[in-house]
Amino acid sequence: MEAAIVCAVLALGVLFAWLLPRWRLRRVLARPLTAAQLGIIERNVDQYRGMPSDLRLQLQRLVKQFLHQKTFVGCAGLEVTEEMRVTIAAQACLLLLNRPSRVYPGLHAVLVYPGAFLVPRREHDAAGVVTETRQDLLGESWGDGRVVLSWEHVRRAGLAAEGTHNVVLHEFAHQLDSESGSNNGAPFLGSPERYRTWSETLSHDFALLRRDAYWGQRDVLDPYGATNPAEFFAVATESFFEQPYELAARHPQLYAEFQAYYRVDPRDWFPAPAPEPEHYGMVYGQWR
Repeated sequence: MEAAIVCAVLALGVLFAWLLPRWRLRRVLARPLTAAQLGIIERNVDQYRGMPSDLRLQLQRLVKQFLHQKTFVGCAGLEVTEEMRVTIAAQACLLLLNRPSRVYPGLHAVLVYPGAFLVPRREHDAAGVVTETRQDLLGESWGDGRVVLSWEHVRRAGLAAEGTHNVVLHEFAHQLDSESGSNNGAPFLGSPERYRTWSETLSHDFALLRRDAYWGQRDVLDPYGATNPAEFFAVATESFFEQPYELAARHPQLYAEFQAYYRVDPRDWFPAPAPEPEHYGMVYGQWR
């Protein structure tokens, strides 16, 4: 009899431990974002301003869940503010709209530095000699459930005059990439056929970017994407959300693959740009 009671108590404890986080999340999701939080998203997320109301509500719900489940840690003396938390959460959750995935289930903490930060690196040369170096970074996605970001560069991504590099989109694209089991530029796609077309398209455009980077040719894609397929995916994700018209014009098949994967068309959120001069799309005297 006593054993049965103990088992029942243990079972209730397990059930309570399973239900409590879900109950807490439901409570969080039932409360609207504050006017101050909505104002932060409006100021710092360009895409949000042009979204229809249904996507705005989706993004708000994702932001609430992100803020509830992820820990923010200030580094190098930085005190994390509500503007930092909401801005990072909203930019990261752009990648999750219209998708049935959870909110970065492998991510536990976001580390925020005031600016670029130094990371130790070990480099091996051809002779096998190991050299200890320190690399200046704006962001990094780690495999242990952490993302590291420079707040200076997160903030600048929301300013049109500062260009189109978005460190949050870049590092959280790496988080999506890793959900397939490895960082190789092929996130979880759901079917062998999708992987085939994805591989063909991204391999083709990756080769183009590597050629352009070698010859110093200008492209909508950042030349850093020529480093490897994982960086190409992250860089292309930035362009997809930040420069959708330009990416669609110069890399239409790549844009179509990303549109199918992310299940949104960011061109709907921005006014169409003025037509480019015809010579801009010329590479080696031919249209690419």
